[in-house]
Amino acid sequence: MNNSNNEDMLNILRDLERKILWLSCWTIDQANRGDKVDGVKVGGHQASSASMVSIMTALYFDVLRPEDRVAVKPHASPVFHAIQYLMGNQTREKLQNFRGYGGAQSYPSRTKDVDDVDFSTGSVGLGVAITAFSSLIQDYIKAKSWSLKEMPDGRMIALVGDAELDEGNVYECLQEGWKHNLRNTWWIIDYNRQSLDGVVREGLYDRIQPVFKAFGWDVVTLKYGALQRAAFEELGGEILKHWIDSCPNQLYSALCYQGGAAWRKRLMDEIGDQGNVTALLDRRSDEELSELMGNLGGHCLETLRTTFNGIDHDRPVAFIAYTVKGWGTPLAGHKDNHAGLMNDAQITELRSQMNVRSGHEWELFEGLNTSEAKLKMFLGNVPFFAKGRRRYSAAHIDVPTGVIENPTAQGATNSTQAAFGKILDDISKTKTDFASRIVTTSPDVTVSTNLGPWVNRRHLFARDELTDTFREERIPSTQKWQFKPEGQHMELGIAEMNLFLMLGAAGLSHSLFGERLLPIGTLYDPFVSRGLDALNYACYQEARFMVVGTPSGVSLAPEGGAHQSIASPLIGMSQDGLVSFEPAFTDELAIIMEWAFDYMQREGKGTRDERTCLHDEAGGSVYLRLSTRQLEQPARKANPRFAQDVIHGATWLKEPGPNAEIVIAYQGTVATEAIKAAGILGGLRRDIGVLAVTSADRLNAGWQSALRARSKGIQQATSHIERLLNPLPNHCQIITVIDGHPATLSWLGGVGGHKTISLGVENFGQTGTVADLYRHYGIDARSIAEIGANLTIGRSFSYSKAVGF
Repeated sequence: MNNSNNEDMLNILRDLERKILWLSCWTIDQANRGDKVDGVKVGGHQASSASMVSIMTALYFDVLRPEDRVAVKPHASPVFHAIQYLMGNQTREKLQNFRGYGGAQSYPSRTKDVDDVDFSTGSVGLGVAITAFSSLIQDYIKAKSWSLKEMPDGRMIALVGDAELDEGNVYECLQEGWKHNLRNTWWIIDYNRQSLDGVVREGLYDRIQPVFKAFGWDVVTLKYGALQRAAFEELGGEILKHWIDSCPNQLYSALCYQGGAAWRKRLMDEIGDQGNVTALLDRRSDEELSELMGNLGGHCLETLRTTFNGIDHDRPVAFIAYTVKGWGTPLAGHKDNHAGLMNDAQITELRSQMNVRSGHEWELFEGLNTSEAKLKMFLGNVPFFAKGRRRYSAAHIDVPTGVIENPTAQGATNSTQAAFGKILDDISKTKTDFASRIVTTSPDVTVSTNLGPWVNRRHLFARDELTDTFREERIPSTQKWQFKPEGQHMELGIAEMNLFLMLGAAGLSHSLFGERLLPIGTLYDPFVSRGLDALNYACYQEARFMVVGTPSGVSLAPEGGAHQSIASPLIGMSQDGLVSFEPAFTDELAIIMEWAFDYMQREGKGTRDERTCLHDEAGGSVYLRLSTRQLEQPARKANPRFAQDVIHGATWLKEPGPNAEIVIAYQGTVATEAIKAAGILGGLRRDIGVLAVTSADRLNAGWQSALRARSKGIQQATSHIERLLNPLPNHCQIITVIDGHPATLSWLGGVGGHKTISLGVENFGQTGTVADLYRHYGIDARSIAEIGANLTIGRSFSYSKAVGF
């Protein structure tokens, strides 16, 4: 590009930069005008947005290509929306309703915003890390024989607030990226040295740089803008540069806020009266001096364009872009500017600086130097937006008939965890598109969660094949693992945040890269909570995956309470975008897994199913809570509705009679205790029923949906659990039992108004056998039977006599 064209380009970008700064500030200002109906602050981040304006202008209007993906810093949402508004991807109405019901979102959202959001952000640090895992998934797809080879590699880019580097998951991600030879990833750090509550500590830069380099990243620093670099070439410029480098963060920020006169006084006091330096300062007015000192690398379009476009390799790069928080606004540099809003005088001053007439604030080309025709022509040819909306779709992958079968015969013993491994092993033996699209991952518990056979057949993924030293040395091992491009397992270190970020990235592959993956992640169920923020983040983006938590409940009884999962059933119930199951038996598991692979791919509108009141058409992710407990598999009576009931959430293991006095409802491997207790009580209570709950989550969701539908006049709406429990007589009482929190099933009494006693685990466990802990918590057969016998007035109950002792 010749100098004339380059300068013309810069002038257009500067105009767009001004417009984006104005629109983002105005959007926030208008959201906070008028009376608050509920007294709640609307908020916004004018200063945090302003610091990103130049960086995002350079990226979106010059550097990016359609295949690139960007995670925008949460507080730069108004800047993102302003850019999309300029490109016709966001509406004025939604900007005017910023942070309002149905308006543009406070933080960029794939699922809530109408503009083209690549990655949702909001929970700081997670939007940063998912770009790295998305790059790994891009490489994974590229290595496969079924991928679209012609699609160019995209750069996965995170726009990072410097305070986000306080988040531990960022550093966990760096280590995982190093292990997997990360590439095509940029993190652009908005280094304004101000956080939510104040100014970042001195020396942060000196800590950041070596960390990135240690993990194989290039580090590029954008500290000085073109104006500053030119000034440094003048006589006395080296002294000015040294003063800038030595100036503490807090003082630099304070002087930015105070302006040109304050800069001049401070500089004259500390480095003036030296001839050349004094002359350098005297050649500039106060306004020009303020512009010079604010011309950091992160605010210089010339510097940003040259630097970004100069990267000619695929190594990961951390750009440390020095900026001023609130740049270009009256809030620039002030300590309190994070949540600060411009007052009437300040927004009026900014409007005047932008040459925007009152009443014309939302007009796209108002107050700009470049002609409207020229700007429209430029915007119509911006490379990043050239292909329109950059959301892909992928074909549905069918599960071939007979591939997923119950691996356990009736009467044999097995655990759901072992059956899960066997089902995957059976899939791995097939040469089907379905099998080739499964990708598994685990945080260093691959073998202990029964993924070993799958990995033996399908291998571990690496871009370049790696030697198995044990195999070459002829050392016998059950783990015949090889790292190769066609491998289908991504092994992770012990960091559950990374697991859920990997699942989130893989679960968006159809939308980001146009190729369908069926991701499965395994972890110890007690440690779901370790990665809960990343799990929520993945679900919020509508990523599609299967997560297997095992062993569940008190299955790890000998290891004590730290390895026993009490709350995870409630997590499964409460997490939006995630359907949870806890089958007790392997025939149930096989049915659920076959259904889950289809459910993970659905993308409908979520129409309410007339039979279940569930919204299954929309699809989602699936959470399986499995166990290592070996259970004898039941002999089932013929039931044509069995598979359907399992998916809907519950089936009668023993259907109650018309005069039932007690129903025992269980979820998970306490099935053994519920069945045994029912047998004991059979001689004391009439028509006892045993309800096998496979998904409290599905039952509750259907019930809640039916209640809402009936409140809207759809009186025929009935959920699956209502059809199961409504026939029970009013005097019938329900005992619920689970080796997790009793609240998981305690709500069942509210369905038909039946008295309910809920048993479960509420405290950190003891060390011992499973039987020891069942007795300790009162969820063993004896405790259930004693409660059932004493629910109503009758003859006294003796457990010993009841069991024949």
